[in-house]
Amino acid sequence: MDSTQSETLPSCLADSPVPAVIGLASSSPTRAAAHILGPFNIPLVSYFATCTCLTDKHMYPSFLRTVPSDLFQVRGLVQLVTFLGWLWVGTIGTTDDYSHYGIQAFSNQFRQQGGCLAFHLTIPKSPTPAEIHEMADRLQSSTAQVVVVFATEGQLLDLLLERNVTGIQWVASEAWVTASLLTSPRFHLLLEGTLGFSFPGVRIPDLKEFLLNIRPSPIPGMEFVNMLWEELFGCRLEFRGEKENEADTMDNFVGLDDFGYRLHSQNNSGSSVRPIVEKPRTFRASADENYTGAAEKPVCTGSEDLRYTDSSYSDVSQDIISYNVYKAVYAIAHALHSLLICNSTGKNKGICDKNKSFTSSQLLHRLKMVNFTNQFQEKVYFDSSGEPVPLYDIINWKKDSNGEIRFVKVGSYDGSAPLGQQLQIEQSTIVWTKGQTQVPVSECSAQCSPGSRQARRPGEPPCCFDCLPCADGEISNQTGSTECTKCPEYYWSDKDKVKCVAGVEEFLSFYDTMGIILVTLTLLGVVLTTIITTIFHRFRSTPIVKANNSEISFLLLLSLKLCFLCSLAFIGQPSVWTCRLRQAAFGISFVLCLSCLLVKTIVVLLAFRANAPGIRALKLFGPSQQRSLILCTTAPQVCLCAGWLLGAPPFPFRNPTFQASTGKIVMECKEPWPPGFYLVLGYIGLLAFFCLLLAFLGRKLPDTFNEAKLITFSMLIFWAVWISFIPAYVSSPGKFTVAVEVFAILASSFGLLLCIFVPKCYIIILRPERNIKKGMTGKYLR
Repeated sequence: MDSTQSETLPSCLADSPVPAVIGLASSSPTRAAAHILGPFNIPLVSYFATCTCLTDKHMYPSFLRTVPSDLFQVRGLVQLVTFLGWLWVGTIGTTDDYSHYGIQAFSNQFRQQGGCLAFHLTIPKSPTPAEIHEMADRLQSSTAQVVVVFATEGQLLDLLLERNVTGIQWVASEAWVTASLLTSPRFHLLLEGTLGFSFPGVRIPDLKEFLLNIRPSPIPGMEFVNMLWEELFGCRLEFRGEKENEADTMDNFVGLDDFGYRLHSQNNSGSSVRPIVEKPRTFRASADENYTGAAEKPVCTGSEDLRYTDSSYSDVSQDIISYNVYKAVYAIAHALHSLLICNSTGKNKGICDKNKSFTSSQLLHRLKMVNFTNQFQEKVYFDSSGEPVPLYDIINWKKDSNGEIRFVKVGSYDGSAPLGQQLQIEQSTIVWTKGQTQVPVSECSAQCSPGSRQARRPGEPPCCFDCLPCADGEISNQTGSTECTKCPEYYWSDKDKVKCVAGVEEFLSFYDTMGIILVTLTLLGVVLTTIITTIFHRFRSTPIVKANNSEISFLLLLSLKLCFLCSLAFIGQPSVWTCRLRQAAFGISFVLCLSCLLVKTIVVLLAFRANAPGIRALKLFGPSQQRSLILCTTAPQVCLCAGWLLGAPPFPFRNPTFQASTGKIVMECKEPWPPGFYLVLGYIGLLAFFCLLLAFLGRKLPDTFNEAKLITFSMLIFWAVWISFIPAYVSSPGKFTVAVEVFAILASSFGLLLCIFVPKCYIIILRPERNIKKGMTGKYLR
């Protein structure tokens, strides 16, 4: 490099021939390398390090990769498990960065989608048999039937060999989803149906021929080939200077990386360090074992042919790692092509300015700007975080006709596609664990059926819950509802609590059996009152009618007729006018009736006290005074009802109180001021009490026809009816409340009518000989 470059680079790298580094295979050593190379802006392009931690451009500014970050794989795995309805899963990982960050990201995103983790198992780097046994017990005892694994096949091997835990649906990360090591027959029952994400792989033309034509050589850089040759053919190579080369190879042996690869490095005369990666083996052996007994092996002849071996070295079908390395090499080549101003057309095509100097920062900038389509029609570029296009294949482990496990593509995931179109899966073609054709179920608690809701168990994950039936008036019409929905007003839940039904309006109708009976009794009372009124009017000049002021008797009959008629206002659908009319008509009619009875009682008492002061008092309590008393006792009730109706009038109201038990909405008159009704009823009771008291005092008057005794009987019936009415009224539900009040009105009205007027009608019609003055005073004897 020239002096300008020497000034811009640190002295230790001024003459370095390393413009970029391709590697490494696993995340943990890649982090270390990226941390070292970052301050010098030397591009590090990884082909298999997927840890999300490497996305941090502040920590790793020169890091790029041709393999997508685990962040996209995690998003895809979360979409996959939630799409299949698995919200109760376990996770297995290791102690390396790849597993740690992958499991952490999966757990966070999975919980955001409503999922729960049943358990998490961490496989130590060197697990003891006791630790493996404990993890197997935990795996077997869990209720989770789906397990997501971020590990490599080598790390999983001990756990899978510990116990044949069948019935688990394995979800694999890309690290082991295409691991041929785990496809041996001993794992078929355990791992058949495994589902996972894999990077798309292609068949690179001429790669297999190139690999098969390689021969061992003593030249530097061929140590890996030499070791592979000896292991594949069970022989030992002898070169001139073999001891130096062998010792050099052992010194440069690094060991197994996180993915089960053997790592070597070769130090040249310069400062270049080139990692050499060995493919995973199908057997497990330590470095010492590879060299033990080398002296007993025969000497290799050199005529051995790799074409007749069966190993992962020569298996390049859909080779994922090689393809990622291929893309990394071409990306750097395109960056150099752009940087060195190479000709792409014309006579000088392919000629570059090899003498042009550049810095690693310039190469890094050009590398980030790379955008080309390779021969496999895949677009290769890096985003602002140095990430490639996040494309994955969804792989399913299926048995073929020969009973061997094959990795079959059943879908794809494109992290760059719009949300909702990223996951494409052919669910009908998937084979599940143990060869099942139905999607396995993995849940802590079975989904609550419609009509119930989830009730989370204290101290347990949200996926563990009990199912409680919805309360009355609430529904849930979906499986797995977390809350019940309250029905709209005047709607109610059906018996299964899955839908809201409109409440049936209920009121005391004219067409109900009870309504028909009450209307019939009302009309009977009105007709009977009319007949009695007609009889009294026909015989108004007879002594029995004229006695006790016939005017009051007619007014009493009128008030009784009003009492019967007011009961009709309680029957039928409530309206604004019927609600206002019913209680006012009831209160005023009965007060008028009781006022007439009070006056009649007073007149009877005064009439049968045949002494001088009594006669004087009777003259003072004449017809005008009697009418005045009726008016004065009725006026307070009229004023009370008027004030009640003007201040807080009753109004129609749809009462859903009884909807839970009957499914019906009671149409009733709501009284915004309940004391109004009780004041009206209380005043009626006060007048009835005075009537009863005065009539009781005159019950033993010496008369053949003692009207005071009849009034006493009628008041006793009245009091019996209304005392019974109060508890019945309070405890009766729905329309029966109205029926109780109507019955009380009719019963008390019939009691008054029959006790007071029927005996008189009996004399008028059947015993006319007693309808004379002597008969009224008891001087007539049959």
